[in-house]
Amino acid sequence: MNFGFLIFPGLEELDLVGPWEIISLWSKFAQGPEKCFMVAENPAPVICSKGMSVNPHVTFADCPPLDFLLVPGGEGTQIEVDNPSLIQFVAEQAEQCQAVLSVCTGTFILHSAGLLSNRRATTHWASLQKLRDMGDVEVVEDRIVRDGNIWTSAGISAGIDMALAFVEYMTDEKTAGKIQLGAEYYPSGRSYGMMHKIPQAPEYLRKRD
Repeated sequence: MNFGFLIFPGLEELDLVGPWEIISLWSKFAQGPEKCFMVAENPAPVICSKGMSVNPHVTFADCPPLDFLLVPGGEGTQIEVDNPSLIQFVAEQAEQCQAVLSVCTGTFILHSAGLLSNRRATTHWASLQKLRDMGDVEVVEDRIVRDGNIWTSAGISAGIDMALAFVEYMTDEKTAGKIQLGAEYYPSGRSYGMMHKIPQAPEYLRKRD
């Protein structure tokens, strides 16, 4: 199995690196995908939103068929949703993928590729209304949303949760638990400054406590 991670200028670092860590642990310890690729439009290093530089393994032109594709979000999505080459790559790979996943505003790339029409989806809390305005998406204010073979997650750190949930879906709870322990991913649950109570916070956060 091949697992591709789409990369493009201005992507949000944790959108990419969090799921990469989880999926890589799946590959290393639990017979997950044989190969994980960073896939970019061209072979040059990709500069992320906060300045991190990522080297692609393959380009759109030489990327092998993917079984899974993950699309991160970030400020760069505002440009990439209108990039015909990138949108065509996502749409064509999605035709053969077992699952396509997005983190944060990567949702809008999936939408541009025609993958979200009449589906349930989520995105970063600050972009929920923008997603509603698309007009053909049922927006769900949850951390992870799966509709068929399309997975979307809320902002940034939610990609880690989605990746773990995806591993559990593809394998079993025990396997996901081993990977969670390997990554020592056990969020404290503390909400600093009670910011989860502000009106703009997504519904799943406001329901806490």
